[in-house]
Amino acid sequence: MEKWNQTSNDFILLGLFPSNQTGLFLLFFIVFIFFLASVGNSAMIHLIRLDPRLHTPMYFLLSQLSLMDLIYISTTVPKMVFNFLSGQKGISFLGCGMQSFFFLTMACSEGLLLSSMAYDRYVAICHPLHYPIRMSKMTCVKMIIGSWILGSINSLAHTVYALHIPYCRSRAINHFFCDVPAMLPLACIDTWVYEYMVFVSTSLFLLFPFLGITASYGWVLFSIYHMHSKEGRKKAFTTCSTHLTVVTFYYAPFVYTYLRPRNLRSPTEDKILAVFYTILTPMLNPIIYSLRNKEVLGAMKREFGRFSANKE
Repeated sequence: MEKWNQTSNDFILLGLFPSNQTGLFLLFFIVFIFFLASVGNSAMIHLIRLDPRLHTPMYFLLSQLSLMDLIYISTTVPKMVFNFLSGQKGISFLGCGMQSFFFLTMACSEGLLLSSMAYDRYVAICHPLHYPIRMSKMTCVKMIIGSWILGSINSLAHTVYALHIPYCRSRAINHFFCDVPAMLPLACIDTWVYEYMVFVSTSLFLLFPFLGITASYGWVLFSIYHMHSKEGRKKAFTTCSTHLTVVTFYYAPFVYTYLRPRNLRSPTEDKILAVFYTILTPMLNPIIYSLRNKEVLGAMKREFGRFSANKE
């Protein structure tokens, strides 16, 4: 067993689509989504960096969300496209570890960052006079660094464990990327202890932040309801509904996937749900935040205006 593991370390990714015309069409659709996500998130980062009116904690956090989404979708889609077009399905042992590490880091860090964004809106709407103190630049930086560090530590622990499991069955992972739960059925040993740790980790990094976000927006909606200004109420509701849309798209499929016992999961269902949080969400986030945010739309118009003026 040990000898086999040492001489055959590569894994096989079975992929998302069948190798036919329908699969090719769907793949090009995913490539189009990847292009939109890359352009949208890059533009959001660039816009927030350039426009002084967007140099606030809320948009600083949003720029980090765009950066995470950019890394997130770049971790899975390029390899999936390459494997499909080349006819190869293999991924090296090291490549699988790197993909798993970056995927888990982005997943956990983004969950924590979304809770920070919810706290930012809670303080801004429920305690506006305390906002400059509670959401100072230093506090914002600590939130961001904390999200990245905690996400990386959690990801490293899961990745190291997954790469040290003895694999004695087929090395064909029934997924389109190296997702640790999809690798567990290939293990020679009983992994129930690790599966319990996945449950605990998912609760800490996804479920509890989601419950915190829900509680924060409960207070926010209560405060919005009691606002006297119609304009202020409308602006607050638009901002919060935008964030809630993003949170729902991200958390719902993730929590549903990782908190279910293995006997209630199917590889096909897991792959379809993974498309939501690895591919669709990174594409939708910049669109939702730009189309439903007057400040972002205003910044876009100002930058396009400057670009047109310089061109002339």
